[in-house]
Amino acid sequence: MDEVRPTSGAQTHGLVSLIPPGLQAIYGECRRLYPDQINPLQVTAIVKYWLGGPDPLDYISMYRNVGCPAQDIQEHWHYVSLGLSDLYGDNRVHEFTGVDKPSGFGFELTFRLKREVGETAPPTWPAELMQGLARYVFQSENTFCSGDHVSWHSPLDNSESRIQHMLLTEDPQMQPIQTPFGTMSFLQIVGVCTEELQAAQQWNGQGILELMRGVRVAGGPWLITDMRRGETIFDIDPHLQQERVDQGIETEGSNLSGVSAKCVWDDLSRPPEDEEDSRSICIGSQPRRLSDKDTEQIRETLRKGLEFNSKAALPPISSQRQNHERPQSRKDSLESESSAAIVPHELVRTRQLESVHLKFNQESGTLLPLCLRGRLLHGRHFTFKSINGDTAITFVSTGVEGAFATEEHPYAAHGPWLQILLTEEFVEQMLGDLQELNTREETKLPKEYSWPEKKLKISVLPDSVFDNPLQ
Repeated sequence: MDEVRPTSGAQTHGLVSLIPPGLQAIYGECRRLYPDQINPLQVTAIVKYWLGGPDPLDYISMYRNVGCPAQDIQEHWHYVSLGLSDLYGDNRVHEFTGVDKPSGFGFELTFRLKREVGETAPPTWPAELMQGLARYVFQSENTFCSGDHVSWHSPLDNSESRIQHMLLTEDPQMQPIQTPFGTMSFLQIVGVCTEELQAAQQWNGQGILELMRGVRVAGGPWLITDMRRGETIFDIDPHLQQERVDQGIETEGSNLSGVSAKCVWDDLSRPPEDEEDSRSICIGSQPRRLSDKDTEQIRETLRKGLEFNSKAALPPISSQRQNHERPQSRKDSLESESSAAIVPHELVRTRQLESVHLKFNQESGTLLPLCLRGRLLHGRHFTFKSINGDTAITFVSTGVEGAFATEEHPYAAHGPWLQILLTEEFVEQMLGDLQELNTREETKLPKEYSWPEKKLKISVLPDSVFDNPLQ
């Protein structure tokens, strides 16, 4: 449980030596912005994480920001986390790796919440939100970067708000700092509506954040979250979807490299009773598991490109990192997104398949046009990873390096991991045939699509087929 209290003496010169050096460094950056708020209210973990408590963040400081009238930036509350970076330097939480390396996870979280009229103290619910994100980081060891999205599927403040998901970006005021235990930056949480999240998933987070900066009620230049916002940026300016998002996907492609999905695949080249090579859902038998090497490659490729439909655990984060670290290219690589990815070699058995049948639920099926138009036509790859097991389906274009599917053998599998190589001409044909999947409206299921000359079949099926495999 957390408690709210003033920062007791943390900034008092006589007690500076008692404050951990990492904490001092962050306080110093906060004092630069808020010299008149040396003792802000804090939410503090009663039992620290390093003493067995449940909350990884030792503190969340809360400041009152007057905004900037000259830039039409409204007054708001500014929250700053303390604990994702190394505060202590004694290995109690984070391993110290050197002053020139990231401090802890290399960042702290911030959040800007619009101050309501008459509000004299900051709401404390953002602190629990930040603790939830921190728990995900500590448990998964996945870090965030600017442009990432978090699918929350619930109002951030547990109200009836439309703000139910998050994007992350650099804090507009807080600068990266050098601490005694390494370098760190400040990543700001930005609350978004479902439609804005979907646009970020299908195009990229940075593009949507830039659109939001241009709409005052959606955040403005400092991306201030207003939980009472009832309109999306596309409600406010309907032209943004077609002229910016759809055009962006068409010209730049999509940064979404994969999703967690309800999907299975069948090898139609073999009789269905061949349990060794059938990838259908099996009851009473144990399907082969992915090898450690294949699991590592899929995990790294999708490390922050998965989307879960359940809030049982914090959903993984979609990364825009690849476009920041290297120039865009028509040629993508299954190993280029991670130095740890392992390209299968001659000792790993690859099965070439003559004919395959892919099965998706409706939500996953509606992403097929995005997979084809936003990824494969731009020389990239896209993976559907089953939430029900080890099954994975990766679509690759002819420009992808490191794939084990080839133009000569376009369907290839390593255990339950299937790769499908599609030529640009076939992608264009499939886009025409799958056009009805572009609609967000519910369609009558099942839907079946078949390309006999390519020996490929795709079915879009009700969720019950995947949830109750005996049916």
